[in-house]
Amino acid sequence: MDEPIVVGIDIGTTKVCTLVARLEGETGMRILGVGIEPSQGIRKGNVVDVVAASQSIARSVEKAQRTSGLEITSALVSLAGSHVASVNSRGVVGISGGVVEEDDIYRAIDQARAVAIPHNREIIHVIQRGFNLDGQEGIRTPVGMYGYRLEVETHIITAAEATVENLRQCVQASNVEVSQFVLNPLASAEVVLDKTEREMGVVVCDIGGGTTDMAIYINGDVWHTMVLAVGGNHLTQDISVGLRVSPETAEQIKKQYGHAIRNEVPEDEFFTTRAYGEDAPIQVSRRDLAHIIEARVEETFQLLLQEIKRSGYDGLLPAGMVLTGGTSQLPGIRSLATQVLGMPVRLARPENLVGLVDQLQSPSYSTSVGLLKWAELMEDNLGPGPTRSPRRGSKNALPTVNWKEIKTWLTRLLPYED
Repeated sequence: MDEPIVVGIDIGTTKVCTLVARLEGETGMRILGVGIEPSQGIRKGNVVDVVAASQSIARSVEKAQRTSGLEITSALVSLAGSHVASVNSRGVVGISGGVVEEDDIYRAIDQARAVAIPHNREIIHVIQRGFNLDGQEGIRTPVGMYGYRLEVETHIITAAEATVENLRQCVQASNVEVSQFVLNPLASAEVVLDKTEREMGVVVCDIGGGTTDMAIYINGDVWHTMVLAVGGNHLTQDISVGLRVSPETAEQIKKQYGHAIRNEVPEDEFFTTRAYGEDAPIQVSRRDLAHIIEARVEETFQLLLQEIKRSGYDGLLPAGMVLTGGTSQLPGIRSLATQVLGMPVRLARPENLVGLVDQLQSPSYSTSVGLLKWAELMEDNLGPGPTRSPRRGSKNALPTVNWKEIKTWLTRLLPYED
C-alpha cells in the first residue's frame, strides 16, 4: 500500500499494548490493529521472567496482527525503569566552509555523544537542546548561518545494557525487530503536550503500574528526564496489606472505591469486602481506604518535587505538570498533586484518534499512542523511518534529513539510533 505503516509496542508492568497504524498524510494516522494483553514477567519496567514476558508480548502482537490483517516485522518499543539515567553534554566542531551545513550538525552531536559512560550502559536518546554559533546563544536551526565554531547542548539518556537486551530478546521472540527504544515520557509527551506548554516550561508525568516517568520541557526542548520505580501497583500493595485482602481484590477496590484525598470522602460511605481470616464480609470505611492511598500518592509527588528541584528547573515551569498514565485516573489525584507541587496540574489522554480507538481514549494508552506519533514524526521528517527495517539502510547510517520539513521538530528532539 502507498501509505506507510507504523507499529508501536508499549511493554508495561500491567499490560502490553501493540498498535498498528497507517499514516494518511495530512489527515493524520488511522489505527488499524490493537493488541492488548495483561503483562507478565515485567516488574517496574524490567524483565524478571523472559519466558512469561515473551509470551505476553507474542499474544499482544498476534492480536494486533489479527485485527489489522498485517504481519508485524518491526516496531518501536517503549522503555522505562529505574535503570534509566541521563546526563548533559556539549559538542563543539569547527565550520571549515564558513556556512553551517547538515553534516556539521551531526558532527557536533557525535562530539557530544562521545561522553564517558559505563561500559554496561547503552545510549537510548541524544536530545539536542540548542546551538551556540561563534558565541551567539539560543540558535534553534543553525543550517545556512555563517560562523566558524558550532556548539550544541545535548541531553543524553542511557539505560542498562543488560536490561535493554533482555527486553529486545523478548520482542524478537515474536519475530519482531526493535527499530528503536523510546523512553515512556517522551512518547507520552507527543500525545498530551501542546506547543505552548513546551515553550513555556512544563513537566509531563506518566504514572503507570510499575513506574512513574517524568520529563521536563523548556523552550520546546527536553531538558531533564527521570524514571521513578513507584506506580499504581504500589497503591494496590498498600491496600492489600492494610485491608488484609488479596492483590486482585485490592486492585478492584482501588478502581471502584479509591480516592487520593481522605478529607474529600464522606464519612458515612462504606463498602464490603472479604478479608483474610474473616468468616463473613466486613465493612470498610472509604475514608480509611483513602487514608492508605493518600499517604502513597503524596509520597510519590514529594519524590517528584525533589527531583524537579534537584534538576534546577523548578522556577521555569509556569505551565505546571501534565498528568497521564493509568494511575492518573484515580479520583482526587490532580488536587493532591497541585497541593504537593505548588503548580498547575491538568490530566491528559490521547485525543482525536481515528480507527479502532474505543479502548485507546484513556490516559492508560498515552505511551502506546505516543509511540505511533513518534514513528509518524520520524517518517515525515527524517525520510526513511526506523519503524520498518527494510528501509533503514546500514546500522550506523545517519538519516537523510529534509531541513525544510524538519525545522520545527528537530529543534525539539533528535533521537539517537543504534
